[in-house]
Amino acid sequence: MSTGPGADSAPAPNSHDDAARSAALTEPAPAARRETGAKGGTFSSLRIRNYRLFATGQVVSNTGTWMQRIAQDWLVLSLTGSSAAVGITTALQFLPMMLLGLYGGVIADRCPKRRLLVLTQSAMGITGLALAVLTLSGHVQVWHVYLTAFVLGLVTVVDNPARQAFVVEMVGPADLRNAVSLNSANFQSARLVGPAVAGVLITAVGSGWAFLLNGLSFVAPVAGLLLMRTSELHKVDRAPRGKGQLREGLRYVAGRPDLVWPIVLVGFIGTFGFNFPIWLTAFVNDVYHAGAGTYGLLNTLMAGGSLVGALLAARRGSSRLRLLVGAALLFGLLEITAALAPSFWVFAALLAPIGMCGLTINVTANSSIQLATDPAMRGRVMSLFMMVFMGGTPLGAPLVGWVTDAYGARVGFLAGGAVATLAAVGVGLVLARVGDLRLKIDLRRGHTHVAFVPRERARPEELAATA
Repeated sequence: MSTGPGADSAPAPNSHDDAARSAALTEPAPAARRETGAKGGTFSSLRIRNYRLFATGQVVSNTGTWMQRIAQDWLVLSLTGSSAAVGITTALQFLPMMLLGLYGGVIADRCPKRRLLVLTQSAMGITGLALAVLTLSGHVQVWHVYLTAFVLGLVTVVDNPARQAFVVEMVGPADLRNAVSLNSANFQSARLVGPAVAGVLITAVGSGWAFLLNGLSFVAPVAGLLLMRTSELHKVDRAPRGKGQLREGLRYVAGRPDLVWPIVLVGFIGTFGFNFPIWLTAFVNDVYHAGAGTYGLLNTLMAGGSLVGALLAARRGSSRLRLLVGAALLFGLLEITAALAPSFWVFAALLAPIGMCGLTINVTANSSIQLATDPAMRGRVMSLFMMVFMGGTPLGAPLVGWVTDAYGARVGFLAGGAVATLAAVGVGLVLARVGDLRLKIDLRRGHTHVAFVPRERARPEELAATA
């Protein structure tokens, strides 16, 4: 257990008294909200120098990452003419997360996260430069893209949990939710620019220049990490080396319903509902018979909705599982509607609210899980979260790609939306029986914690009075 500021985000013991206090504290008092950063403003985390450096570096590299994603998907489609091949590329990029994700969390809990991130961000830049050399030299083949995607996935195994858990070290628990939301806004802002620039580059000079700019963009986050003042980081004790730490993390999550259900829901949605590279390339190529510029436009529209969702999330001061379930249900229904859209512009217009709901799902689950987790376990818990959210893609992407190739883009998109809808309904019904999960402010202890609040049943005398 950490003795530093990060310990404030550890969950409270699940005693009967705690549950009762949580039930009585549905809405935090103004003073408590100020303590937790809920009223600090949409951009409150940017007051912290280390986080400003981090955010600046990330917006540059994220823009390059989105450029590479668009260029990579279009390059594979150009080389093979197959949506299934795009799905295989996506699957290979996320396969390491599915197989090794939990080990990445153990490494993140054991090692200094800033040092890990310098190494992982540098490695990501090198993969972009390697793909640029192959493409610009005219020697690129589809297996080169597959290999590069797999190597990038291996690096992500360590980078993702380390980067997620490092946020609280930069800003502390009071501004964690705001920083998580701003990270998402940062990512989606880059998504507005990256696809548009990639579309222009692919049309004008080819995919190789997009890969080159992505590789060079990682200079920014590495420089930001190196310029941080380590004395201003919030101390979080690292987990000591020992046997059974992976199993310990799984047992920890298994005993916490406030962690299990968000992970289950995002697992279904991440596996079957977030396969946009497959669906959008198929719609552009097969339904609307357009080019890379249109593909970039559709990604930009979705990013615009996601950015709005991220900024709205940054203003919210609490996380409720009902919001997560509601956003997931609306997300699935919007995907079904988009799959049946009668025209291009109706389809394009629906991508913005789809992006907003998808972002709300991600931020709500991410911040709730981090705030509910013991700091010494945060790397392992977040690696499990990311493994389920992203690691399910190797299972879902090839299947969704096959359905899309065999039955058409509309059927593939509709199937993904149907799975997301059913998952939201199923988890929502389970939670309706178990209780209501709310992020509370414990005024007596002065820190946030997540607790299940069982629904109260009416007493016999109350039922008689209302009869």
